[in-house]
Formats: sequence, C-alpha cells, structure tokens
Amino acid sequence: MEQRSFNRLGRTVGAVGLGAWQLGADWGTVSEDDAMAVLAAAVDAGVTFLDTADVYGDGRSEQLIGRFLRSRPDAGLTVATKMGRRVEQQPEAYTLANFRQWTDRSRANLGMDTLDLVQLHCPPTAVFSSDEVFDGLDTLVAEKAIAGYGVSVETCDQALTAIARPGVASVQIILNAVRHKPLERVLPAAAAAGVGIIARVPLASGLLSGRYDEHTEFPADDHRNYNRHGAAFDVGETFSGVDFDRGLAAVRRLAPLVDPDRTMAQFALRWVLDQAGVTVVIPGARDADQARRNAAAATLSPLTDEQLAAVRETYDELIRPQVHHRW
Repeated sequence: MEQRSFNRLGRTVGAVGLGAWQLGADWGTVSEDDAMAVLAAAVDAGVTFLDTADVYGDGRSEQLIGRFLRSRPDAGLTVATKMGRRVEQQPEAYTLANFRQWTDRSRANLGMDTLDLVQLHCPPTAVFSSDEVFDGLDTLVAEKAIAGYGVSVETCDQALTAIARPGVASVQIILNAVRHKPLERVLPAAAAAGVGIIARVPLASGLLSGRYDEHTEFPADDHRNYNRHGAAFDVGETFSGVDFDRGLAAVRRLAPLVDPDRTMAQFALRWVLDQAGVTVVIPGARDADQARRNAAAATLSPLTDEQLAAVRETYDELIRPQVHHRW
C-alpha cells in the first residue's frame, strides 16, 4: 500500500487506514469475533493506521484493538485514539488532570505505555484557542504518556485554529464526495504547516457505498437511525449532514462514472485519496470483506479529470447549498 508521511509524528502510514467506531458501538451489533476478523483483514491488506476513541462502546473498541495488538506485536501499527467526550462538553473540563486520567484509561485499554497519537475529540470551539490546553498536551508528550497529539474537528475554522499550533501533529476532519469545504483552506494550510490530515466519514456513513435506497432501514442502535437530526451528537457525523434523499440523488448521479474495476465505495475512497494534502483516510468496516475492499482502494488508479469534475459538479448542484456553509 502507498505510504504517506505524518511529518510532525516522524512516521509513515498506509494511505487507507481503519476507523474503529463500528467495532465499539452506534453501528448496530458487531461481535468480538467479527471485530477481530475486521482488524486482521485490514492489517493483512496493508492497513497500518487504526483510529479509535475512548467513548466507542465505552472503551470496547480500544480494548479490542489492544487484544489485536497483543496478537500482532510486530505489525508496525500506528494507533490513534481520542479523548474528551466522556464528560459534559465544557471548556473547563479540558485540564491536564483530566488528560492524565483519560490517557491512562486508554493506555490500559490498548495495553500501550505510550500512546501513538491522542486527539481531542471534537471539543467545544473555545478549547482550540486555549494555551493551557495545548500546554497540557505538551506535558503529556514530555511525560511520554503520548508520542504526539492532534485534534478531531467539526468545522473548518476549528481546524485552521489548530493547524496554527506548533505541536499539533494532525487534524481529523470530515472529507468526502459530499463534503468539500476542507479543500478550500484546511488542506492547503495543513500541507504548508506539515500537519497530517486524517479524512473521516469518507463514505458519508455508508451513503456513498451505493448500497442504500429510500427503503433502507437502520437498527435502533445505529446512529443512522437515531442521529439523523443531531439528537445525540453533531448531525454532520451522520450522512455528513446531508439529507438522506438528497444524498441518494447525488449517488445515483455519480454511479455511472464508476469504472468496472471498482465499487462505488472504492470510487468514493479514491476521490478522497486523490485530494492533495490527505495523509490517511479511515473508512470503517463491519466485516472482513468490507475491510479488504476498502484497503484495495489504495491500489486503484486515480480518478480522471472528467470524473473529478463530475463529482465537483454534483456537489455544487445538489449538496453545496445544504451543507457548505455549516461546517
């Protein structure tokens, strides 16, 4: 698999990683056996970057990854986790004392003395401007509790504020064929600063897989059911904030562009990989076959200029009016 650099971490990772939210909760039930099979299939296919969080299944995702790491001690993996969503979302909660507590819990879950990368998990906007917060993160690096830190953001303005911080190694942001705004300022700014870009929700919660239609029903414990209007967390995390029917219309317009050697999902992942400044894209997977197909997107040829132009036109006509100004 193509390797890309996290300059401020001093390491490289495979261009396609694995998002492990599905292995914790909020996507329907995934058994432990299926979760371990997903991890094995992804790593065997060349994935070296795993992204999780302390709140995914209240630590279940981290614990499963920790179990996998013990079974593959020489796999050369980079594990990124996130912290901050276990408490009420107030800037005052983002203290060094809490950081130590949260990272200690993740270190225990993952079985790691030093965490590779810890990201603030979409904190309140005021957190990004707090010197005290970033001084605390620097302290964790000095104490070798973490090797590096980054941020996961909801908005482009949050990303730009974080990129200006000299210690920030990465920004995780929603980027996909129906969320283009980060292309304008965030990716160029990150590239200029040497900050890695982790592209999350690359398939718009599965919408860009082409597998859904107006009759698709999601389980009660799946965020694509209960968070369509932002009842549990930022609505942008579910279908990228795109109205489901409008998203289906966009997918149907894009489907004829997909080459016969790839799936709709691989087309969508390749679109993300083709954007200058992306370090790693982190699709999730609920089964081993899906993990292998996602990883294979890194081996496919880039999209043509005509395909890229068609994606942009579809976004401009169908999606931009609804989402571009919001995040």
